Amino acid sequence: MTAAKAGSDVPSPPGFRVDRTLGVGRHPILAVFPGLDQLGPAGRLVREARPRARLFRETSIELVDEDMWMYVAPWELPPFARARGWEPVVAPNVDCIVVGLGHLRDSPDMILYLDIFHELCHLLQRRDGANLWEPGLSYVERRTEVDAYRFVVDEAHALGVPDDYLREYLKVEWITKKEHEQLLAAVGVGPPARSRAVPRS
Repeated sequence: MTAAKAGSDVPSPPGFRVDRTLGVGRHPILAVFPGLDQLGPAGRLVREARPRARLFRETSIELVDEDMWMYVAPWELPPFARARGWEPVVAPNVDCIVVGLGHLRDSPDMILYLDIFHELCHLLQRRDGANLWEPGLSYVERRTEVDAYRFVVDEAHALGVPDDYLREYLKVEWITKKEHEQLLAAVGVGPPARSRAVPRS
């Protein structure tokens, strides 16, 4: 999951489109994000054309009327979900990304761009056998999260997105300040500049 924390003070990614008019329900990913498969990050995620076409053909977006961002719908309910009060959309053996309707309609293009490619990274990780909810590790210790964030951070840097924007983007509400700093270091985002003390005369 990723969170829309940063503002809208960076340009929209070139060629990125979103259909913000769609309603609750399941839609093909290219109906929600037309042309997403033609953008540079799609080619860097899956370099060969046929597997890339398959990914975008088989992936759907489930829009839900909930106050949330995005996550990959698990194939089965994770063991910890009930204890945490999490009731995710479960989509057995289907590549489905769940998106909050408000997030789709109101979040800046750059946030949606980073989020959707982050979640596509997770789909590919799961196809390769990774456990996206690996027990015993914190959010920022999971290799799946670090790798997915590093991918979108690299894409953002290539577009000239500044680190102060990315620091805010990576400040997800379910991690501590220390974990946030750990995540920044892991994905190549610099820490905030520390203010210098004014010397006394």
